Amino acid sequence: MIRAIIFDLDGTLLNTLDDLADATNWALRANNLPERTLSEVRQFVGNGVGQLIRRAVPEGTDEALFQQVFDHFKRRYVAHCQDKTCLYPGIAQLLAQLKAAGYRLAIVSNKLQAGVDELYQHYFKDTVEVAVGERPGIARKPAPDMVLAALDALGIPAAEAVYVGDSDVDLATARASHLPCISVLWGFRDRPFLLAHGATTLAQTPADILHIITTQT
Repeated sequence: MIRAIIFDLDGTLLNTLDDLADATNWALRANNLPERTLSEVRQFVGNGVGQLIRRAVPEGTDEALFQQVFDHFKRRYVAHCQDKTCLYPGIAQLLAQLKAAGYRLAIVSNKLQAGVDELYQHYFKDTVEVAVGERPGIARKPAPDMVLAALDALGIPAAEAVYVGDSDVDLATARASHLPCISVLWGFRDRPFLLAHGATTLAQTPADILHIITTQT
């Protein structure tokens, strides 16, 4: 019996790509480094913003310059994480329906905790109970730590939860957490990519998630 749904954030609930790309390129420009395309940034996201910036800076960038770019990015992104970000169509309705049906909801994200908190307050505080982001002392996805922390806060065992995400990192996180995974098709990775990385349950629209949970789990 499923009692809790653990959601990835970027590419699953929110389209954050433009704001991530803008902050990345602002930080690169500030350090006289070449900018990246939106398509490149799309491929760089998923393993946390530190890894995003490591992939965005030129190969061979020394650690001091990387850290300077990363510091610029963090300051810019926290201040501008809502400029272009928006809920994917149908997500608000899905979360409201899930809450009304009695499901417990949580978010786990490799985004910095400050950014997660900002977005949580704006979009999710009325429906989602727990939001776990990158912070000291908890390993990033695909390690299971964030998921386990969310489940602990909810008081729900892993055997009664399902994970929802849009990427290979999410599939690996679900496996590490011993949760079934629903992979969404509107995010940062496409169907062939997800299938190649082991996806077995796919959602074309947010409404599909409610159907899958209530009829197939």
